[in-house]
Amino acid sequence: MANRRLAPAAEQPASFAFTPENAEWAQGQIAKYPEGRQASAVIPLLWKAQEQNGGWLPRAAIESVADQLGMPHIRVLEVATFYTMFALEPVGRYWIQVCGTVPCDSCGSRELKAMLHERLGPPGHVSPDGNFSWLEVECLGACCNAPMAQINHDYFEDLTPESLGKLMDDLAAGRPVKVGSQIGRTSSEPQGAVNTLQDPGLFDGSRIGAWRKRFENGHDGIAANDEAASSEHRAASEPKPAKPDAGRPVERPIADAPAQRAAEGETPVKSGDQADAADRSQSTAQHGAAKPAERAAADEPAAAEAGAQSALRRDEVPPQPAASGASEGEIAAEAEESRIEAKLAELPKDASPEQRADAVGTRPAGLDAARAGQPDALTRIRGIGPGNERRLHALGIYHFDQIAAWTRDEIAWVGTYLAFPGRIDREDWVGQAKALSR
Repeated sequence: MANRRLAPAAEQPASFAFTPENAEWAQGQIAKYPEGRQASAVIPLLWKAQEQNGGWLPRAAIESVADQLGMPHIRVLEVATFYTMFALEPVGRYWIQVCGTVPCDSCGSRELKAMLHERLGPPGHVSPDGNFSWLEVECLGACCNAPMAQINHDYFEDLTPESLGKLMDDLAAGRPVKVGSQIGRTSSEPQGAVNTLQDPGLFDGSRIGAWRKRFENGHDGIAANDEAASSEHRAASEPKPAKPDAGRPVERPIADAPAQRAAEGETPVKSGDQADAADRSQSTAQHGAAKPAERAAADEPAAAEAGAQSALRRDEVPPQPAASGASEGEIAAEAEESRIEAKLAELPKDASPEQRADAVGTRPAGLDAARAGQPDALTRIRGIGPGNERRLHALGIYHFDQIAAWTRDEIAWVGTYLAFPGRIDREDWVGQAKALSR
């Protein structure tokens, strides 16, 4: 790690003040905290000051933020010198922060640092053309794709000295670069074949059904042979194993297009008695004596007549609550994730975010610009941070009423494009947006 010291006096500006626009933004950040707690806004204000000052934080800016928050200068200086996200001296047009923590160090970050030192000189120095400067920092949270570096606001992962050098050449020449993994990996998936979590029972709902039956019958634990039970899709609550031809978990009605009901956000009803949580034990007692095949025939007449014994496809499984008390949003999110996962499994691994989103839904109509040039503060919706707000703006989504009007297909498209299928339902973005619109 480089020493965290302020730039020499010769490079320090004489004064600093927020622009009118940034000053208004700063007041909005301070207003988030109760009286006497304004110091909690110190990090966002320092970040905005650094952004305004061309990517680095001068002493005058540190002291200006301290005065605005009523804090001693030394307290704000302590914050600025502790976090490596704050550059304390001028940086290049592209500021390269190389992670040097154990996972990255073990996977090759030493070679990255050696290459940067040879090409740019010691950490903290700006290249003669003004394009680059670099710094070693602590963990940036992308350990699965080590070694990695952050360049300005973007992560570049699975780096080698050669690929990092090419990235720098492309950036200097103004050519487009690929953010994220540099070896074609999606998110943090393992390199090569997927060798874990391959049991179909983890995804087709059968394991959840087996666990729920044990809970309803008063069992506190999960049997050691639940994995075998899930592969056979246990269809009865008796402790004896189900016959192979019992097939599927019979508490799920499938004759009336459950996938469509799941896509519309409808909470499925349990077959048999429609008992609530308080009457579950009575319902189990009434139906527990029925033979698996009889119960399957009663609950799934179409499937029983056809003799369909194969496992349900993932996108045919209606949403089931993960536990008693699961919210409608959680139920809808679980169903959405299962449906989308099945669709995405049919796509090639190198499919773009747009291609993945188009496979599961419909892109919502966007605006060319915010109305009257003033977008709504989408970050007021729980679950939308500055990053997702920028990505929504890129899609033409600037206002609460646009989100409030999303259809099921549009929710699926946006959730997949943002790489969080089911999140919009789980956090109820649409409901929040409707309330904020009003």
